[in-house]
Amino acid sequence: MPARRINFYLNTSDRLRSLTRDAQRNAGLHQVLVDTAPPELTQACCVKQLRDGTLTLLAENAAIAAKLKQLAARLLVAYQKQRCEVTSIRIEVQVRVAADAPPPARVPKRLSIETIENLDKLAGQLDDSPLKQALTTLAGRQRARK
Repeated sequence: MPARRINFYLNTSDRLRSLTRDAQRNAGLHQVLVDTAPPELTQACCVKQLRDGTLTLLAENAAIAAKLKQLAARLLVAYQKQRCEVTSIRIEVQVRVAADAPPPARVPKRLSIETIENLDKLAGQLDDSPLKQALTTLAGRQRARK
């Protein structure tokens, strides 16, 4: 079977064609949002849909939604300059799923007595250097924990 471009598959059915067209339109609408609003704001919002001339934007929290409402008139003018069929802007808050809990704090591993003695031996064989000092310090700290 020959390799085909993704557009071939996206254009095989009416539903996929419609979905592709909507996704491309939303990407264009989002680009106008990115070009018009401050970057800090656009990182926390996105275009949901355009239906019957009403553009729906999703904000991560109420503060972002409030700022978007302040910018709504400016955004509307920007969309109309791009000949988008936007007559009003609606803003919804959609909180993202909370991130997983941070990983537990690392528990420092302890070296065995034999390993500590080997570090001491190795440090004894070295000339004065940062490596010798680091090995001596490591062995001393580990010995203090035991």
